[in-house]
Formats: sequence, C-alpha cells, structure tokens
Amino acid sequence: MPKIVTEDIGKFSQHYPKVAVIVTASARGRDDAMTVAWHSSISFKPPLYGIAVAPKRFTYQLIMESREFGINFIPSDKASLAAAIGGTLGQQMDKFERFNIEKEKPLKTTAPIFKDAYAAYECKLVDGKPYGDHIWIVGEIVAVHFLKEAFTQAEVIDLDKIKPLLYIGSDYYASADKNSVSFVKRGI
Repeated sequence: MPKIVTEDIGKFSQHYPKVAVIVTASARGRDDAMTVAWHSSISFKPPLYGIAVAPKRFTYQLIMESREFGINFIPSDKASLAAAIGGTLGQQMDKFERFNIEKEKPLKTTAPIFKDAYAAYECKLVDGKPYGDHIWIVGEIVAVHFLKEAFTQAEVIDLDKIKPLLYIGSDYYASADKNSVSFVKRGI
C-alpha cells in the first residue's frame, strides 16, 4: 500500500495510539485533573517522567505553583471519564466532585491519586521548557502506587486483568488485548 508523502503537516500529532493518562495537581486548596496522551518515561536513574502541557491549562498553573504532579494510569473502561476530564475546564468546576472521582491519599506530594488507577506516579517538578505551543514538564517520580494484581511476575501489565486506555486520536479510545502480545527478543 503506497504512503502519502506531503509537506502539509496537518494532524501529524494524531499518529497514535498512545496510552492516555490523567495528570493531577493541587494548589491553593484546588485539585485538578487533565487527560494527557503526550507523555513518556525519560530516565531510570533518577526516575524521571515527562508530560507535554499547554500553558493555558489550569492543571499547568497548579503544577507550577505546587511544583508537583501525579500521573494516573486508568483502565479502558474509564474512557468516558478520560474524555469528560479532557473536555472540561478545571478553572470553572471541581472535576473530582463533578465526576465523582475517588482519591487515594498521596504519599509524598499533594497531587491527587485516582483510586481507580491501576498505577500512579507522584512526581516532584524538576524542569519545564517550552517547545512550540506546549511546555515539556519533567518530574522525578518520588512514589509509585500500583495494583499488584494488574501486573505479571515480570512486572508487565496483565492484559487478562487490565485493559490499558489507549488514545487513538480525534476523541477515539481503544485498548489492547492479550492476543496481540508477542515477545520479541532484542538484538541479533
């Protein structure tokens, strides 16, 4: 099948899928959450994690004030919640109250942790640099919350028990199934 080659960049950012996460922050007595598809592990030592956030977002403001944030990995059956969070302005309402989001107590930060997350990171802000219309925010992971049953002994998500939420672009969500998994050894 031939590929289209063009200089018209268009929606290049829609070349997904990517795991959708919920980024959380708290400052001034306000909690907020936003759905993020642009994120990544950056380093093992120290354990660094990055997210791309538009500076106009309320969650960004709270992260800059508190200097901490949470990364919440939620299962695919929470796609409606991810879409609702992503489509609602935090400055105008308390998303936790509006969407009945249950929280767990964080261990080392004030960032809310989703009770329904199968894994979550508490991060302390390390750096933030603008790249185009987003800020690449880097945090050091200072605490990890995870549902032990959601992972295999090899510390890989168990797709029999958890279906990760994948964002495939243009407000569509999907998940992975265990039949699509294959182990491929690296190298020659």
